[in-house]
Amino acid sequence: MARRWYPEFFYQPSRPRAARGGIKAQTKRGGFGQSWWAKRWIGVLENFDIGARLGRGRSYARSGQVLDLRVAEGHVTARVQGSRPQPYGVSIKVKTLTKGHWEKLAGALGNQAIFAAKLLTGEMPENIEEAFKTAGLSLFPEKSRDLETDCTCPDWSNPCKHIAAVYYLLGEEFDHDPFLIFKLRGMDRKRFVELLGAGGAKPPKKTRVPEAPSSVPLSAEPEAFWGLAASTDFDLGEVSIPPVSATLVKRLGNFPLWRAEEGLLQALQPLYAAAAPAGLKVVLGEPPQREAGSPDGMK
Repeated sequence: MARRWYPEFFYQPSRPRAARGGIKAQTKRGGFGQSWWAKRWIGVLENFDIGARLGRGRSYARSGQVLDLRVAEGHVTARVQGSRPQPYGVSIKVKTLTKGHWEKLAGALGNQAIFAAKLLTGEMPENIEEAFKTAGLSLFPEKSRDLETDCTCPDWSNPCKHIAAVYYLLGEEFDHDPFLIFKLRGMDRKRFVELLGAGGAKPPKKTRVPEAPSSVPLSAEPEAFWGLAASTDFDLGEVSIPPVSATLVKRLGNFPLWRAEEGLLQALQPLYAAAAPAGLKVVLGEPPQREAGSPDGMK
């Protein structure tokens, strides 16, 4: 049965039960979401015009009433602690794009170097929505039928405050991992990166000429077998610090629902910045720095 909206004076606000171990929003006041794509997602919710339930949804998100949240392709499920002993079940279904749509989009994005470079490092290009529109697609849900929301609470408004709380937490999570919006539209990060790589021009395959088998018996000496020179001097070529720090972490993205004081990337970047010059000195054979006052004299 579809839910119907009732005027606010029919709605008696209830006090939720205290929740333990819930997911608390990182924003304590003001709006949710820092990036443009997170704000676009929140804008979808706020366009529903559900009145005071938006404010209560923000309060639920900030007080940790959302106990757990799972994001699958085209589907979000969560449990939210309300005024009753049993948590309410929230379901948000998003209309997904077809495989053909994603292949068409990856081909268009792969031809633009700036799009491919930013996406491969986990950054969402600001004008990517234009690329979606050019392909006749939409990154975010545009119509009400693109979203199907439900909650087991007795509130007949849809979306209710419990659904709103999940929406706000998702907006924060989009700040940490922009590929989550891709996942909601039916494509996970790994497969999209593979599609993006397949969309570019591929060099022609070289014809391999088989080598004639050698009649010389294999050597029993390891150095000769592996083709190693007797000298231990190896030419490493040019050794330098990478121009972009923490590229692997940027490509892998943050842990889902990371709720530390600072983001994972922000926490690891200083370590990468310190390790790179130290590793370079080891490779170049420079002696380690010593710091006065340390127990072993080593820094």
